[in-house]
Amino acid sequence: MEEDNHLPTPTTSSSASATDHSDPSLQRKHAAMIERLSNLHQNRSTRKPDPESNSTTSFLSRFFQSKSSIESTLTRIRQTPEPQSDPTLKPELDNVSISITNLEKLVAENSFSLPSYEVRTCLKTVADLKQFVEQVTCEVIPRKKFAFKNKSEKKIPVQKDVAYENRMDTESQGSGFRILENSPGFRDKKNEDLVKEFNRGNDGEIREFVLSDLRHCDVRLMGCVSALFVNKLIDCKVYVGPVFGSVLIEEVENCVFVMASHQIRIHQAKGCDFYLQVRSRPIIEDSNSVRFAPYCLKYDGIEKDLEEANLGEETGNWSNVDDFKWLRAVQSPNWSILPENERLGTVDISN
Repeated sequence: MEEDNHLPTPTTSSSASATDHSDPSLQRKHAAMIERLSNLHQNRSTRKPDPESNSTTSFLSRFFQSKSSIESTLTRIRQTPEPQSDPTLKPELDNVSISITNLEKLVAENSFSLPSYEVRTCLKTVADLKQFVEQVTCEVIPRKKFAFKNKSEKKIPVQKDVAYENRMDTESQGSGFRILENSPGFRDKKNEDLVKEFNRGNDGEIREFVLSDLRHCDVRLMGCVSALFVNKLIDCKVYVGPVFGSVLIEEVENCVFVMASHQIRIHQAKGCDFYLQVRSRPIIEDSNSVRFAPYCLKYDGIEKDLEEANLGEETGNWSNVDDFKWLRAVQSPNWSILPENERLGTVDISN
């Protein structure tokens, strides 16, 4: 049959087998080949995943574990019977707020290595958690209502501030920026020099500071603050020491900002210059004609403040700007590097 012509004869096979077993050189080659094949298979089966992909997966796992823990805690607090009589709830809510701040710092510190989509998603999650903790706080620890003008014990300046804050809160609904009602700050100023020194004197620690509705003002903030919110500034110069957490800027025009922070987000900025020292990539959105340069601020004790805020090291991220409304691979036309011959020198705000 034709198939028999393709099969080796028993004599041939036996002879080859006998030769293989009797030749040590062939045996060594055969063993080496088997070892190479075994090592190749083992390397393929134990090959490590891409480091960047593994880093993103590890970050997201940690992020969403923290998110779930925060949500579980807030849900449990919300379901507490007679919460007004439970003295442990306020410290718990304070700890939750700290956890959310730490989560925001985690995003800021990892934003350089994360895809832009993941950064946006995580920042939105952090914003939702902040709103959630505020809702729960209002439910279980109701704030005292502000008095109206017919309450004789309330002073007129307090009534004016409350009216202003209520107006600002109404105007800011629906936007990405929310004016913090009870946070200290400078509001509704024109043609003024505004100076604030944090952690000096008897002010104690200030968690958040607000700059809102300022025109033609010079603002100098010295010392460390946890967060800074900037809204509706025109033709202003803002010089800021270290910010432990985030800076959020919205609706600014023809301004100069000199600031150091872990994270800086800029919305609706037009014709502004930013001198930054930042741990993560600055984020812009709905902005145009904005320029960036390195931090250039000086005042007595700034080196110590920068070290305490973990901002003493220059990362170069001031020039690594993410434009969330520009998804093409080419450079966004909405921002640029400020030419060296147009930059400010060192700005000393000590006096």
